[in-house]
Amino acid sequence: MKALVTGANGQLGRALAAAIPSGIELIAYDREALDITDPAAVVAAVEAQQPDVIVNGAAYTAVDRAEDEPARAMLINGQAVETLAHAARAVGARLVHISTDFVFDGKRSAPYPPNAIPAPLSVYGCSNLAGEVAAGQDALIIRTSWVYSATGHNFFTKMLGLMTQQRDVRVVNDQIGTPCFAPGLAAAIWQLAASNAQGILHYADSGEASWYDFAVAIQEEALAAGYLRQESKIAPIRTGEYPARAVRPAYSVLDKDSTWAALGYQAPHWRDQLKTMLRGASDG
Repeated sequence: MKALVTGANGQLGRALAAAIPSGIELIAYDREALDITDPAAVVAAVEAQQPDVIVNGAAYTAVDRAEDEPARAMLINGQAVETLAHAARAVGARLVHISTDFVFDGKRSAPYPPNAIPAPLSVYGCSNLAGEVAAGQDALIIRTSWVYSATGHNFFTKMLGLMTQQRDVRVVNDQIGTPCFAPGLAAAIWQLAASNAQGILHYADSGEASWYDFAVAIQEEALAAGYLRQESKIAPIRTGEYPARAVRPAYSVLDKDSTWAALGYQAPHWRDQLKTMLRGASDG
């Protein structure tokens, strides 16, 4: 199978390259090599490479900045996906598109199934919903949440930096979701891409947490692994106490049962994934 991946230098793109299974030929484009907002460039690249599958790892992910750049967010997360979908169909390739839990309004108190009606609260969420529609019914759309890894810009690296520099850290405790370790997501994407899966599936690690819970776990596991030498005081705060441009869902846990069935396994608990990442990195 020949796979074309966009967003190669992003957090997910790097994880996809690291997790590439045997038997898959990878063509990876970063933003400089392929600007997905340039329709002519996308069509030319897809026609030249003739991939069997296109995994769209490129995205506008600045949730708050999107409120001030709605056209840019919609161009990358929405219109560019339509271009990729058309290009994929032209060469008979499958499109695997990654979306987000932020397409939901957070008013539920139980995990959102894939067929739940989206109701995004932010420009970021709306742009991702537009991307899902643009991908089309023949695509595989994988919604995920709170993706992190040991490098790049994400909640884990932000918290580790704050805890290294500050003795007091304030973290929101009334937004509930599920962290997702990027390498685990990447492995699942490759398995699902090689299958006949279509439609919408949800993937994140098992369990749920608030951002505060996640921050506390990061500190505890980072101390145990030797990444931190002293403990910071982590104070839980309400969403209203933390200034943010975009409105976020209060509850965005995803129901992943159909994904577990398609994969044949259930992802580990998010805390176990965090521990595995930190201890593995410290051993290395």
